[in-house]
Amino acid sequence: QVQLVESGGGLVQAGGSLRLSCVASGGTFSGYAMGWFRQAPGKEREFVAVIGSLGGYTYYGDSVKGRFTISRDIAKNTLYLQMNSLKPEDTAVYYCNAVILGNYIPQFDSWGQGTQVTVYS
Repeated sequence: QVQLVESGGGLVQAGGSLRLSCVASGGTFSGYAMGWFRQAPGKEREFVAVIGSLGGYTYYGDSVKGRFTISRDIAKNTLYLQMNSLKPEDTAVYYCNAVILGNYIPQFDSWGQGTQVTVYS
């Protein structure tokens, strides 16, 4: 069973940047559209960004457009999220998962441990 392992989170001042990574262990996520989701305390998990299986298609949630960039290295089986101009409202645990395009909902029921991003003003 493929396990997704997120990393790269941390504590950053507003306006700063972070780069998240997601690696698949025990398998590969090639052939899947992959994306990032986040969950803030007391809130539901929300869609952040998606990238197509070959990397040519990307789509972002309204709250991160123009600030975040999703990418993937197919050879390394790794997904990235470059986060710039971070805001306190970006504070959340960030998760990766395969994404069903169109609905932008997660494809797999199981989740990794996520990586905590905390932005302070």
